Amino acid sequence: MKPGALILEGTETIFRGALFGATVSAADLRKNKDRGYGEVVFNTSLTGYQEILTDPSYYGQIVTMTTPHIGNTGVNLEDPESKHPWCAGFVVHQKCEEPSNWRSNGNLNDYLLEHGIPGISGVDTRALTRFLRSRGVVRGVILPESEIAQAAKLLKELPPFEGRDLIAEVSTPKSYAWERSQGVKPQFKVVVVDFGVKWNLLRSLAAHGCDLEVVPAKTSAQEILSRKPHGIFLSNGPGDPAAAPYASEMVKGVLGKVPLFGVCMGHQILSIALGGRTYKLKFGHRGGNQPVFDRTSERVEISSHNHGYSVDEASLPKSVKVTHVNLNDKTVEGLAVEGKDAFSVQYHPEACPGPHDSVVLFDRFVESMKRFWDGKSDVPKIS
Repeated sequence: MKPGALILEGTETIFRGALFGATVSAADLRKNKDRGYGEVVFNTSLTGYQEILTDPSYYGQIVTMTTPHIGNTGVNLEDPESKHPWCAGFVVHQKCEEPSNWRSNGNLNDYLLEHGIPGISGVDTRALTRFLRSRGVVRGVILPESEIAQAAKLLKELPPFEGRDLIAEVSTPKSYAWERSQGVKPQFKVVVVDFGVKWNLLRSLAAHGCDLEVVPAKTSAQEILSRKPHGIFLSNGPGDPAAAPYASEMVKGVLGKVPLFGVCMGHQILSIALGGRTYKLKFGHRGGNQPVFDRTSERVEISSHNHGYSVDEASLPKSVKVTHVNLNDKTVEGLAVEGKDAFSVQYHPEACPGPHDSVVLFDRFVESMKRFWDGKSDVPKIS
């Protein structure tokens, strides 16, 4: 295996290891800036690395897995959350050379190589995680050892992520219908606004009787409402929500017209549309084990997270009720809008990877659509 390193910006910190997957040189990085260069983050999930790799919310990020042994189940055709991996790089302590799983049809090395993503193993991921927790998220590059000296100059040349609209870079270019769930009769037509949607969110909505049309992130409120949906779903996605002002403007135009449910980026976009502000967390929440307190039920949910920004509770208007809080750092994890049939959560109720504590949120969305349209004469039809 070829020696290489992860070099962190402005810290003179280098984590050496062995490269796997695709090898990306400094010259390659200058041509294609979304492979080998990104914000270095860590994920504490014990399983689900294939779902993490293919989650569009990781676009522009080099993902470090805190679990020391990665790749032991290989890769398969059932677990992807989108058509291809989105992350900029993958950092592990130990990469499994001989995966074993009854669903496996390939290995991690070949999978990353096929999609042009560099990986690095043999890294002290515990030390790296402690560094990021102390220092905060920083930009970094993965390079062959022979090119380490070029890293500082390269990081000055590469564009920053602040203010960059990553949503527009991952959203679908055109609308499409999601396949209906087998054996489930659809009851409601739902427009899904794609900020970087995971497939399992779509599967979960379909399994709850929703007929889904997925639309690009820049679709206007007028166009969405012209499709006559029973409800609107705002998906997850990457980056800074404030860098996509068109999204919050769209939400302002649909708010109160039909029931609305937002997840992760959708939660942040809804908050901005309501007059709130978002801010960047020091190192974000990424993993399948975040404890969230539901103030309504007074229950604790163990939840799956992937976000680097949070909602400033003090900025929210009085008409917005904070329904969920994170027990680790007290950040806002959910909200509801009085009189608007709109609610959102910061975490992932589809829970893949992760627990199933939050599946009830899909039931809540369905119930809100039932209540909203009950007795109305202009109820939309499902073709």
